[in-house]
Amino acid sequence: MSVIRPPPIPIPRCRSQTVYRRLHSIHLIQHHHQRRRRWDPRSEASDTSVESAARSPEAAGGKMVVELVGAFNEVTERMNSVWLSTSSSRLLFKALKLSIPILQSLPLASDGRSPLSKALSLSIILADLQMDAEVISASILSEVVEANAISIYEVRDHIGTGTAHLLHEIFRVKNIPFKVDVLDDETAASLRKFYLTYYDIRAVIMDLVSKLDEMRHLDHLPRYRQQTLSLEVLKIYSPLAHAVGANHLSLELEDISFRYLFPCSYIYLDSWLRSHENGSKPLIDVYKEQLHESLKADLVLSGMVGDVHVKGRYKSRYSMMKKLLRDGRKPEEVNDVLGLRVVLMPNHVGNDVEVGEKACYRAGEIIRSLWKEIPHRTKDYIARPKENGYRSLHMAVDVSDSDQIRPLMEIQIRTMDMDGSANAGTASHSLYKGGLTDPNEAKRLKAIMMAAADLAAIRLKDLSSNKQQSLKTTMNQRDRVFCLLDKNGDGMISIEELMEVMEELGAPGEDAEEMMQLLDSNSDGSLSSDEFDTFQKQVEFMRKWEDRDNEYKSLLDEKLHDLPHQDTTGLIQLYNKELEDRLSDH
Repeated sequence: MSVIRPPPIPIPRCRSQTVYRRLHSIHLIQHHHQRRRRWDPRSEASDTSVESAARSPEAAGGKMVVELVGAFNEVTERMNSVWLSTSSSRLLFKALKLSIPILQSLPLASDGRSPLSKALSLSIILADLQMDAEVISASILSEVVEANAISIYEVRDHIGTGTAHLLHEIFRVKNIPFKVDVLDDETAASLRKFYLTYYDIRAVIMDLVSKLDEMRHLDHLPRYRQQTLSLEVLKIYSPLAHAVGANHLSLELEDISFRYLFPCSYIYLDSWLRSHENGSKPLIDVYKEQLHESLKADLVLSGMVGDVHVKGRYKSRYSMMKKLLRDGRKPEEVNDVLGLRVVLMPNHVGNDVEVGEKACYRAGEIIRSLWKEIPHRTKDYIARPKENGYRSLHMAVDVSDSDQIRPLMEIQIRTMDMDGSANAGTASHSLYKGGLTDPNEAKRLKAIMMAAADLAAIRLKDLSSNKQQSLKTTMNQRDRVFCLLDKNGDGMISIEELMEVMEELGAPGEDAEEMMQLLDSNSDGSLSSDEFDTFQKQVEFMRKWEDRDNEYKSLLDEKLHDLPHQDTTGLIQLYNKELEDRLSDH
């Protein structure tokens, strides 16, 4: 019997509409003693208080403030605290205030997402890459400029010259692939070198993030277009991501491209890897936690190191396929499908180098007590460093048990200093692999990249007093938004300050009166930090529910894949109703 896949479950265009509706319901329950009735424009007997209290619960200003607060917190909580000075927070806040009302008014993108959702997806990837506020702000604004809603000159006037220059660089970078007719290996290598030599490295990273976001949403495109983009990514963007040190970006780009170009091979490898899972938690996470607990519990190692970090990774599907084709192996013969890296921080007692080396060997003994070592795969680069100075202890262990045979796991053990030296060497090596054939040129570009990062930190550094610096270091995540809204610094958000934000978002200032009534629990006409903190917690709670809601809907869509179409419509409607009821109860 032929199976027709049901249509995907619709997701709300903008989460702020749903979030604000639910927030309003929560406050109505909390203020159930206050009678509220809908404003009738035909009634001239309504006094001012009733008119302001009875405005629509979905007023534009309230929805946009919810989106502004939620988006700012979601991005900044992923950023490194080094970049979160007061000036960088203001920069990001200004970019969001300028962008949100415009993005909400634009039509849906070709992949079905709202422009605001797309812009926030880009900003979150950049925040995870620990990019600074100027880069993240430029990525959000690029969606607005690309839609011709504002110009780069307007960005310069409202946000700053640095952000406008970065936007100019982004659009220069985006036009590079259109300058070639044939994408062979030689042309691809030349393009990568061109990227790395003549353009702001931050704009290159933003273009890579944009390409990753595009690759994550290719299902709406025809098959030939999916394959064309995937080939372009494999030839240009994935090696380029590796060249700038964004290895996780590079691996994901490779795997997505591999899935579209060679779907059968991808499914074969993916199924083989998944066959080794024994529960809901990924296998690599199980081993990572097991090793970390064993290392922390060892008294001898604790006497030598202050802290232990364990990182885990799967070998990418694409890298694994290349190894199978190159060496003619079977999947079970690949030794580094699973990988862990142990990084030790020696205590500052005596000779740090000597203590660190002993700690590495002690960690090796603990690993041998957990799993069976494969002796011929052990390589001691601590006793015998590589020519380039690389130092680390490499081991391969058999993690199979009586119930199931599993692939070998590779483990690297090193100190923090060894890891830093290895990463510095990897940066130059990555640039070399990414398209710069001259090793000296690769080293020079690496120095330029580091200098650019230092300059960005200096430019966004606070120039405030020691008292303000102290306040900044103790400021928690939600306090940042409160301080940005409290423009006169009196510790309260007044109705005038709230109106000003509403107007900056393009909403009528009167919407501030309704929002103030909803949030002002003690009815003193202003919002304290505690009252605003309660509001932010509710926004965060509701945004998480929205994300879970979308996850459940996607999961349901997958589970209904094998059911006839006529059997699914009623289930979808029932599921949506249950979700709405369950969320409204909270």
